[in-house]
Amino acid sequence: MTRTVAIAGLGAIGLPLARALDQGVEGLSLVAVAVRDRAKAEAALARFRAPPRLVGLEGLARAEIVVEAAPASVFEQIAHAAIEAGRIFVPASVGALLPRMQLVSRAQQTGARIVVPTGALLGLDAVRAAAEGDVDSITMVTRKPPAGLDGAPYLVERDIHVLGITEPLCVFRGNAFDAAAGFPANVNVAAALALAGIGPERTMVEIWADPSVTRNTHTIRIEAAAARLTMTIENVPSEENPRTGRITALSMLACLRGLVSTLKVGS
Repeated sequence: MTRTVAIAGLGAIGLPLARALDQGVEGLSLVAVAVRDRAKAEAALARFRAPPRLVGLEGLARAEIVVEAAPASVFEQIAHAAIEAGRIFVPASVGALLPRMQLVSRAQQTGARIVVPTGALLGLDAVRAAAEGDVDSITMVTRKPPAGLDGAPYLVERDIHVLGITEPLCVFRGNAFDAAAGFPANVNVAAALALAGIGPERTMVEIWADPSVTRNTHTIRIEAAAARLTMTIENVPSEENPRTGRITALSMLACLRGLVSTLKVGS
């Protein structure tokens, strides 16, 4: 059986994912996309073997699987339509889910599912396993090139300038809930970590603007009854958007494959 897929957004995440689906993924068929710039989308889709329909955001919910890879400002509209229709909703903007956990309750009522991909993180299986027991603490330290953090609401509100710095600068210390609110385009990884583990209030985050790094780097430390874990991942920023790692689109694709695969590896 083939499941239909619709994607909101054709940027650094949505376009590579759409291309992969168009090239052929067993059990999945890309049928629709929603974008702000229709002309740009038509040009991007022109070489597709089977170009999907261009629809409005609410029209995405006609597909069985709805992938959100759009600006966080339209997250709720996409999510609401998918959940009300009882679809499988796969969000890239996981940070936008944290203040909207009522969507999870609504999904229980409509029969929808919310499936959060690993994204630019690693070790979520281990975090989920550890969280089945007692966990003392989970922390994440993120280091990004300054250009990847420039313009974040938290920095703008506090008049913090990161472009042109010559030394690493810690721009945020706090919990994952506040990190996701202040850096909505940067720390979806923190939100995914929080949901997999001990929640956004107890998951602690540091964010550094670091001119010495060329990759988005995340280090996770977990102190739990079952294990002590330290994990680091260095993600190559995408050319289209330095705030997003190239691996994120690949993670979305792996997540979609897992929804239809006969053999699924990992919890």
